[in-house]
Amino acid sequence: MSRRDRGKSTPVLAVDTGGTFTDLLLLRDGRLSALKLPSTPTDPAEAILRGIGRLFEGGVPEVYRLILGFTVATNTLLERDGARVMLVTNEGFEDVIEIGRQNRPQLYALTGHRPRPLVARSDRIGIPGRLDHLGREIVPLDPDVLRELPGVVAEAEAIAIVLLHSYANPDHERAVENALSAVSVPVSASSSILPEFREFERTSTTVANAYVGPRVRGYLTRLEAECGADTVRVMGSNGGALNLARSLAEPVHTVLSGPAGGVVGALDWARRVGLEKVLSFDMGGTSTDVSLVSGTPRRTREGEVGGVPIAVPLLDIHTVGAGGGSIAFVDPAGALRVGPRSAGAEPGPICYGRGGDAVTVTDAHVWLGRLPVGGLVGGAEPLDRAAIEPHLRTLGNSVGLSPEATAEGVIEIANTAMERALRVISVERGLLPSDFHLVAFGGAAGLHAAELTDRLGLRGALIPPDPGLLSAYGMLVAPVVRDRARTVLLPGGDPGAEKRIAEAIEDLERQALDEMLEDGTDPDAITLERTIDARYQGQSFELTVSAEDWVEAFHEAHETRYGFRGSSIVEAVTVRVRAEAPGEDVQIQGVSDVGRHSASMSKVWIEGSEHQAAVIGREDMAPGSPIAGPAIVVEYSATTWCPPGWRVHLDRWGALHLSSGPLDSSGPFEAT
Repeated sequence: MSRRDRGKSTPVLAVDTGGTFTDLLLLRDGRLSALKLPSTPTDPAEAILRGIGRLFEGGVPEVYRLILGFTVATNTLLERDGARVMLVTNEGFEDVIEIGRQNRPQLYALTGHRPRPLVARSDRIGIPGRLDHLGREIVPLDPDVLRELPGVVAEAEAIAIVLLHSYANPDHERAVENALSAVSVPVSASSSILPEFREFERTSTTVANAYVGPRVRGYLTRLEAECGADTVRVMGSNGGALNLARSLAEPVHTVLSGPAGGVVGALDWARRVGLEKVLSFDMGGTSTDVSLVSGTPRRTREGEVGGVPIAVPLLDIHTVGAGGGSIAFVDPAGALRVGPRSAGAEPGPICYGRGGDAVTVTDAHVWLGRLPVGGLVGGAEPLDRAAIEPHLRTLGNSVGLSPEATAEGVIEIANTAMERALRVISVERGLLPSDFHLVAFGGAAGLHAAELTDRLGLRGALIPPDPGLLSAYGMLVAPVVRDRARTVLLPGGDPGAEKRIAEAIEDLERQALDEMLEDGTDPDAITLERTIDARYQGQSFELTVSAEDWVEAFHEAHETRYGFRGSSIVEAVTVRVRAEAPGEDVQIQGVSDVGRHSASMSKVWIEGSEHQAAVIGREDMAPGSPIAGPAIVVEYSATTWCPPGWRVHLDRWGALHLSSGPLDSSGPFEAT
């Protein structure tokens, strides 16, 4: 990928920190430079700072922008190693976070279980005071309780404040914040984090923000101090970049930071090659993230990470614990299983030669020849195939299979897990996979793209250039976004209510625009999207419609979704404003029509027998000249496997396309 030379410009560096590799993509003077480094799980910032030093070999420039995507908040929730949070809430409502909703995680279990709350029961502090649903004070706050509160929370590492109906009137929460102003730990108030109704979701989201806050804050402040960038932005879970100040104050917006960049990058490449309906498939070292994109990314406010409900705007991403580093094992019943436990970056798969002793999906590919021993990061980290054999043989003996059959079984099981994830976002939503293409990226996705395309009956697969760095690319092109929302609970058609709805939207617009202008965004580049979550009075769910003529828009949306129009009053529940400005203007030059078309031949195992496969570099391919499988396309950041009966060709943008069907000839290359 490259950008046409437009002379000197401010360098922009996008960084995606994953469980196995940290990916850096630098846009400078119209060109892109890529670097992959092993992640440093105990200190994620270390790999980034090391990469910055390598990319800016001549010295870090005085002015450059840094865009970060990371899994610090995600891993903190998954591993349950965040801050000790104390929750200040209304007296009698201390257990809202534990009671939750009526949904049962284990539908048929006689005694189901839920993940433990992020706040211990002894750390939930109920105080007197009460507002009604309109924000009117029923019971005032007790000044004596407020004065004593700093001593009560003295052992907290972070504080969450969630008081009833603070979305309608934040005065009580602000009074508690003022009372805690001398406490030297971060404070998260629900009226700032999520000014919306539904007590459980608001409580869970605010507590999650407090829980991950110290870890994210430490990570970001260190990077800000040591990276040398004059501007630092963070990829948000909503598919847009956030400024540093909001990321520090509201880190809950970063729980899907890395995967969101991948979806944005996949959409950009789908549009570039003329595809609209795609399934994004991001397979990295520890997990696989999938999402459905039909023209625009799907968004949701019903996310969950590690069993913790998160009600902020998120891209609709489904994750499974199947990645290149996922570990294969034999369960107590004697069945071969894969994941979700991963070898991660340390020690990594056996073939990395860093002391790993558990067979992973990557090891299986190396053993079968689909991942050449020199195929990792351009050969900079050669793989050790011989080290795999004793461990693979031991695993195979446990299930009565040869090493080759065991390796194929590992890949088959991983494919099944990823197929299931792709079906969740397509078939289970009533959509036909045959209408979609797969956009495969991440370091390992190209090794599975053809087989998953075949299993689901998709139209084909697209592998963008530098697929192992596509999440970082997505962060470059991602728009700058500010989402603002407020619950109003007002009936449509009433002139007074309509005026209050319009005033709420105007206020949210002002907030979003002020933030973007403070960040230096060109005001002429900002677009605004105004929507309303509406419902018929008495319903417990909403549909999101345009704020323009929203009552009629809701009737039409309800009829489309459910087949009828109701006669009840339509109620505006929550008003929303999304301000957006374009990301970096990365232009892709077409690739040369002249390729060397030279390939080496390598042994691969397919269904128990040995075959010869062509191994060709992506840079050696010419557009429009398909290659028949079995073939392996290698490049710096990833490897693509083209099985027998499939073909792969390069388009004019440098993207690979996989489709089934043999070639008429033996292939357009000459083996060397």
